[in-house]
Amino acid sequence: MASVRFMVTPTKIDDIPGLSDTSPDLSSRSSSRVRFSSRESVPETSRSEGVSDFSRVTTSLATEAAEPAPEKTATPHTNGAEGKLPLRYCFGKNGRLERLEARYVSQTSITGEQYQLLDPGHKKDPHAYLNNTNYEDGDEFFDKNLALFEEEMDTRPKVSSLLNHMANYTNLTQGAREHEEAENNHLGKKKPTKTPQMGTFMGVYLPCLQNIFGVILFLRLTWVVGTAGVLQAFAIVFICCCCTMLTAISMSAIATNGVVPAGGSYFMISRALGPEFGGAVGLCFYLGTTFAAAMYILGAIEILLMYIAPEAAIFHSEDPLKEPAAMLNNMRVYGSAFLTLMVMVVFVGVRYVNKFASLFLACVIVSILSIYAGAIKSSFAPPSFTVCMLGNRTLSQHHLDVCAKTQERDNVTTTTSLWAAFCNSSDRLNASCDEYFHHNNVTVIQGIPGLASGVIAENLWSSYLMKGEILEKPSLHSADVVGSLNQQYVLADITTSFTLLVGIFFPSVTGIMAGSNRSGDLKDAQKSIPIGTILAILTTSFVYLSNVVLFGACIEGVVLRDKFGDAVHGNLVVGTLSWPSPWVIVIGSFFSTCGAGLQSLTGAPRLLQAIAKDNIIPFLRVFGYSKANGEPTWALLLTAGIAELGILIASLDMVAPILSMFFLMCYLFVNLACALQTLLHSPNWRPRFRYYHWALSFMGMSICVALMFISSWYYAIVAMVIAGMIYKYIEFQGAEKEWGDGIRGLSLSAARFALLRLEEGPPHTKNWRPQLLVLLKLDEDLHVKHPRLLTFASQLKAGKGLTIVGSVMVGNFLECYSEALAAEQTIKHLMESERVKGFCQIVVAAKVREGISHLIQSCGLGGMKHNTVVMGWPNAWRQSEDARAWKTFIGTVRVTTAAHLALLVAKNVTFFPANTEPFSEGNIDVWWIVHDGGMLMLLPFLLKQHKVWRKCNIRIFTVAQLEDNSIQMKKDLATFLYHLRIEAEVEVVEMHDSDISAYTYERTLMMEQRSQMLRQMRLSKTERDREVSGAGLSRGGRGQAQLVKDRNSMLRLTSIGSDDDEETETYQEKVHMTWTKDKYMASRGQKLKALEGFQDLLNMRPDQSNVRRMHTAVKLNEVIVNKSHEAKLVLLNMPGPPRNPDGDENYMEFLEVLTEGLERVLLVRGGGSEVITIYS
Repeated sequence: MASVRFMVTPTKIDDIPGLSDTSPDLSSRSSSRVRFSSRESVPETSRSEGVSDFSRVTTSLATEAAEPAPEKTATPHTNGAEGKLPLRYCFGKNGRLERLEARYVSQTSITGEQYQLLDPGHKKDPHAYLNNTNYEDGDEFFDKNLALFEEEMDTRPKVSSLLNHMANYTNLTQGAREHEEAENNHLGKKKPTKTPQMGTFMGVYLPCLQNIFGVILFLRLTWVVGTAGVLQAFAIVFICCCCTMLTAISMSAIATNGVVPAGGSYFMISRALGPEFGGAVGLCFYLGTTFAAAMYILGAIEILLMYIAPEAAIFHSEDPLKEPAAMLNNMRVYGSAFLTLMVMVVFVGVRYVNKFASLFLACVIVSILSIYAGAIKSSFAPPSFTVCMLGNRTLSQHHLDVCAKTQERDNVTTTTSLWAAFCNSSDRLNASCDEYFHHNNVTVIQGIPGLASGVIAENLWSSYLMKGEILEKPSLHSADVVGSLNQQYVLADITTSFTLLVGIFFPSVTGIMAGSNRSGDLKDAQKSIPIGTILAILTTSFVYLSNVVLFGACIEGVVLRDKFGDAVHGNLVVGTLSWPSPWVIVIGSFFSTCGAGLQSLTGAPRLLQAIAKDNIIPFLRVFGYSKANGEPTWALLLTAGIAELGILIASLDMVAPILSMFFLMCYLFVNLACALQTLLHSPNWRPRFRYYHWALSFMGMSICVALMFISSWYYAIVAMVIAGMIYKYIEFQGAEKEWGDGIRGLSLSAARFALLRLEEGPPHTKNWRPQLLVLLKLDEDLHVKHPRLLTFASQLKAGKGLTIVGSVMVGNFLECYSEALAAEQTIKHLMESERVKGFCQIVVAAKVREGISHLIQSCGLGGMKHNTVVMGWPNAWRQSEDARAWKTFIGTVRVTTAAHLALLVAKNVTFFPANTEPFSEGNIDVWWIVHDGGMLMLLPFLLKQHKVWRKCNIRIFTVAQLEDNSIQMKKDLATFLYHLRIEAEVEVVEMHDSDISAYTYERTLMMEQRSQMLRQMRLSKTERDREVSGAGLSRGGRGQAQLVKDRNSMLRLTSIGSDDDEETETYQEKVHMTWTKDKYMASRGQKLKALEGFQDLLNMRPDQSNVRRMHTAVKLNEVIVNKSHEAKLVLLNMPGPPRNPDGDENYMEFLEVLTEGLERVLLVRGGGSEVITIYS
């Protein structure tokens, strides 16, 4: 059930010009504004008090509205752009009703979220009707053509008003200053907002290009091609691009199914899959964006220290094998410094980042164009980058003066630095050198053979290496000797594989959400987002795939596999191919990676702020706050802290797979959301983008799952565990957001399917469990009289199966709707406190007995219907003068029996234990007198599943008559329980025939005399009421009116356990009778008969059938009390009501006698079917 939250912003009346507190004009008494937001709970305090206040206020409101206003208030007051606002009454913080100035707030189906259309208010005439003299022709609210709808205009605005505000709808960025001003603007004056003017190219295409092209293209793509070979590298790039293309198709469908505000992919997933999935995937996307910032910073530092300023390194190592560790420390220091600087830039203002965004994008485009220019130039004039080879092994040229073993100087043969490196630093020609160095020659090959060289034939196939292996060129001759490992060789720094390369490359295709994040700036977002995103992916895919082929066709294989360019004098490998200079790529890639890092540090805090402001993860609430200019300060600090963790890892190749996991999980759920919405055929699923299909979404989802486990199965498991923990946390906290998500639709479809399956036939005995309908009684304040009945139901169910909690309110549904809602909320909160998972049903009926009958007949749906009714015993039935208390109870028993439902009646329910009061020992005694389907066996077993009853022992008693063999009965019962797999003690109690005692006879006589006496008393009371009514009529009728009012007021407060039956209706008719002399004489005769009836009480003899029943009740009670007076709970068969309704009151007495002297009793009556079986 959708509920409403009333958020009140108080303002002083004195602050509003033209309004006076003394003015009787309704609209001039506004004291606050109210906003309505769906799916939030109504304040729980003083519900009944607020409801009663509502009725009083409504009466006074109608009276006050009908009075003519003075002339000074006949003209509507105005304040700026706002007209006079209609008066509202709603719940305040103390639960009472307050006068409020209401401002209509509507949630449109376009956004599906918290961006409301604010109605600037309607001028409302102070009079109740349209045809009054003060009506103004220009009044918008009271349009003469819409007079039929005038009473609903405050909640259902004119279509023209709605369309006007939808046309002026603006999508404000989350956390922007305009958004805060719009929220805090009490006078309703909005600053004029600029109309979005960005088109597809500037608003979507270029931002997507900037976010997709990144550090991997410049630093790792050549290495991927060299290691995996052209064919496998092409496959890696193609699979990743297919994944993003299919995701973009799904995203386009979601993004064009309404307006996507700030939050981008998080907003789409959360509104399509619900708050649990939205929060989990939103945080994963946030972590991915944060680690992306760390990856970009590490890429920038690598470019700086490797290719721009190697001398800037702080840590050095003389041992070449320890040089990578020293480089990692340099990365950590410089990375932390860069991160601090970037955070300060973002903190000062995002506008600086946005101003330089075009510069960073230009650097990327120029760098890519230089690669194509260099590849074309290499076909006819390849650049000169030589590679030094020893045999077929690649040598590093960092410290080589010349690529030769010896050289001629002044006709003298001298050794080179290469000779010293392999000959123990000796410069003698006869020195002892490395064996491999001795048997192989040094050669020089061209690092960039060019596009026409045919080198692509060698680069087609993969060459995966283990860590520490030497880069070799297979086509060169090499002597078959091993030699020793030398620092001069170019070595593989990590062990490579196909799966590793997938994880490292995938971040280079992420960034496809940039367009959807800017939807508020687009002129036509629903047209621009699909076209711009898909064109950007096609462009980047073409660039990546063509670069794979160009790198394989232009660059030597050993150079491609050389990650850091050691073989080409420490140059960036892709820079050696570029034209006109390698520095174009180096400088361009450095600035583009810095820009991408700034963009990530800008977007990630806003994403976290969007999640925090949705308030679905309570501990993130603090990150929803921002400073005056809208910057999410706390979220930025957390983002910086998480990014620092990525920088401390210090390896680009280890950070990339981490963010691949988070992005892949995000894309997976985008595809899932689109597929679900398509398959469920949700009425609101109407995307403008038509080129989607659920099969494409499932294919994209499958690729995402495959890539996650291909790239790193353990990272994939960790990411899923993190998302699962967040999901369960949000579910445990009870996210009360209703966003019309697809998971709700899926649940509905699954529930429908399951219900239809259940409808095929009754459940098998093995699957039978009590599906409860708990009948609760409410007092006049709408509070539950016996909450322990619900506690007992929760102990019996232990969270399993179906539980429906029902109650009946007496009255007219049209008048009692608000009270019924309040009662339903009260019961739901009680169910929540008792941890009862189920449903609540309130029925408003003219009679309680009819309401209970309606509940028993209509509760549930299909196969999910109740099979057991739980109710309390009417404790005060003996003390009540009217018969309604016990007649309602017996009527419920009869209705339950007619419906073939089981019945549980808890007597002395106030003594039943709470969920926090477990028994440390004791017995649950079952008195199995007649067989009614096995309910008595099943119930104690179910109770023992709960912690309250777990330590209690089950004892089963049965009664043997004189002709029964008690010993054999005990054996048979023990065998039966053994086959039922129920552990219990068994005892057979023998009840021999005995004479009816004087006590039984006297007890029966007292019962019948009491019944007869009550009939006479009710008859005499009716006569007295007639006299009172006659006296009231003689006083002008006021007394009769008061009497009728008081009687109706009393009946209004009745609930389960009392009913206004036929006797009451007859009584009410008698109260309204006209008093005449003939009727007076007739009543005198009835009085004389009543006196004779009282005299007959002394001479009456009890009915023999009643005596027999009383004898059974007394004897059974003696046995039960003797055996079970210390039991924690006694369960026994409940006898059925008599067929003749005249014996109903005696039936109540029999049950009372049967259960006397027992602290907790549960009367059980089966539904007529077997509920327990010995078979598997």
